[in-house]
Amino acid sequence: MIRPFKPVGAAAIVSLIFLCLFAALGLACGGGTGVSGGPPPVQTPVPPNQPTFSHVLVVVEENHSYAEVIGNSAMPYLNSLAQQYGLATQYYSNAHPSLPNYFMLTTGLLETNTDSFSGTITDDNVIRELTKAGKTWKCYVESLPSTGPAADVYPYVRRHDPFSYFSDVQSNAPQAGNIVSTAQLATDIANNSLPQYSFITPNVLDDAHDGSLAQADAWLQTNIAPVLASPGFQSSGLLVITFDEAAQSDNAHGGGRVATIIVSSKSKKNYTSQTLYQHQSLLRLTLAGSGVDTFPGAAAIAPDMTEFFQ
Repeated sequence: MIRPFKPVGAAAIVSLIFLCLFAALGLACGGGTGVSGGPPPVQTPVPPNQPTFSHVLVVVEENHSYAEVIGNSAMPYLNSLAQQYGLATQYYSNAHPSLPNYFMLTTGLLETNTDSFSGTITDDNVIRELTKAGKTWKCYVESLPSTGPAADVYPYVRRHDPFSYFSDVQSNAPQAGNIVSTAQLATDIANNSLPQYSFITPNVLDDAHDGSLAQADAWLQTNIAPVLASPGFQSSGLLVITFDEAAQSDNAHGGGRVATIIVSSKSKKNYTSQTLYQHQSLLRLTLAGSGVDTFPGAAAIAPDMTEFFQ
């Protein structure tokens, strides 16, 4: 049973104010170029109880509110994970439409307020920090066009692949080679060669954007269940499944309340959290869980998600 929401204290309110300021700066300063122009953000230290993992995976689904997902019989696989592992019951996306949320998950900044953005992002980001720390990464994209990720070829849409906008990728062929088809995921699992960090994005038919929730759930079971069963993940893996934004009618905290599930052998079992989180906390978790202690944008001071772990 999900516990009722607890009122947050003064410290949490102050933290939320700072997060909102970071989000505003992300839009105002990142803008069309992604150049922030300001000093590096102050970093809050990683807490000593933050676990690290050999493999961190993020899966992003699309455009459904928490109440549409949790408890919905059309998504039995996702709900089984929510019941078995950790569920963030007060997790909110940052904006409408999609792309600013994908940027918040990877740069800690909104960068834009439109899905039609086509500029280059030069701000600090998750792959820059991973690379500086000597960590490996891949973005697994379903229906990745043979011509590359820079243009929409339905059911692939570029706005669900934030890495394709990064100067770190556009100017570096080896880094660009880390954007691969989801077909590579099964191969990497079989070869025990998952990278440190994986960002997994189904196409718009399988992420519940254009297809049904049942279709999205079936895709998760087909593609993610083998990850969870792999020896590498079972020994030291972290999976987070979230939604980029809620339904358009839900504007709470910018982008509405969404379901977010934390899965790991180190997770507390059947755990529900009432702490308010947004995408910048997930970005912080993915880096801290990878052993990185420098965080881009709003992730620098975002609330840590250590409560989910034993």
